[in-house]
Amino acid sequence: MRRCFITSALLTGAIFVIGAVITDAPQHSARAASTPTASTDQAKEVQLSPEEQMRRRFPQPARVRDVVGLPVLDWSDNTLGYVQRIVRTRDGKIQLIVRYGGWFGWIGWWQRPVAVPIEVVALIGPHVGALDMTRDQFRNAPTWQPSADSTEIPGEEVIRVAITRR
Repeated sequence: MRRCFITSALLTGAIFVIGAVITDAPQHSARAASTPTASTDQAKEVQLSPEEQMRRRFPQPARVRDVVGLPVLDWSDNTLGYVQRIVRTRDGKIQLIVRYGGWFGWIGWWQRPVAVPIEVVALIGPHVGALDMTRDQFRNAPTWQPSADSTEIPGEEVIRVAITRR
């Protein structure tokens, strides 16, 4: 008699669980269909301007002298160069002047300064990550020349730099 009671209780519990799963299945698939996919998110991010992308990366205050000297890394964590100085253009845009080229970003006579907009980089711990600028874009970027159009930002000034993680 006792064995029959346990078997019927287990059978009733199993039927309850299966019924709950079956009734929730259409709702679950409807929720899955309504959530945006990764490709939709990427398409939205492509349409954003560099300034909007930077705002989404939680820009934090950083002292200029703390950023100067940091290595700039690509997506493969290869060193592209080191931040040599930070300048402000006549338009008010901030650019990192990166010494690009050479072995490991610092050995070689073929190094040249390249202006990198602050909107395309982010701090990754003690490094600067080139998030929206590829190695080819560094290679094809014009050589930066000091001019009256840009002024160097003093080391004590605080700028806002995006942060990210990988």
